[in-house]
Amino acid sequence: MSDTANTPDLITGDLVIADLRASDRVDATRQLAQKLQAAGRVTDLEQFLADVAAREEQMATGIPGGIGLPHARSEAVTVPSLAVGRVLSGERVDFGAPDGPANLVFLIAAPTTGEADHMTILAALARRLVHVSFRQSLLDAPDAASVARTVMEEVYGR
Repeated sequence: MSDTANTPDLITGDLVIADLRASDRVDATRQLAQKLQAAGRVTDLEQFLADVAAREEQMATGIPGGIGLPHARSEAVTVPSLAVGRVLSGERVDFGAPDGPANLVFLIAAPTTGEADHMTILAALARRLVHVSFRQSLLDAPDAASVARTVMEEVYGR
């Protein structure tokens, strides 16, 4: 979250699935978490998924506008990160939003020591997600790198 050279960007192209096909929210979350693990941002996939599932049990993480926003603080997370899945056209994944399933899924991962990071990520992302133009720009982005770049520019001004 800081601008120091030692802190990786919150999201990069390798943390985006531009054509996510998932059977349900658990599958979608697993696929995105695997991206975080492959990038070295999650050390224990099953622990992180258990932490996300525990959070999901407290309250559905779907929000209006076709958004799934699973998130958790976890000891398995090494650095605050965001993985994004763009659900294939015509398919949607149910995260419990009142207006129906999601076509964009944002998996927020924060270290257990990062409560401030976790809340900062959620708040910054939520401020942009209310704008139809932002959501549409993510759906229209030509590739994973463009999705990541749009998030960093729109949400974090980088």
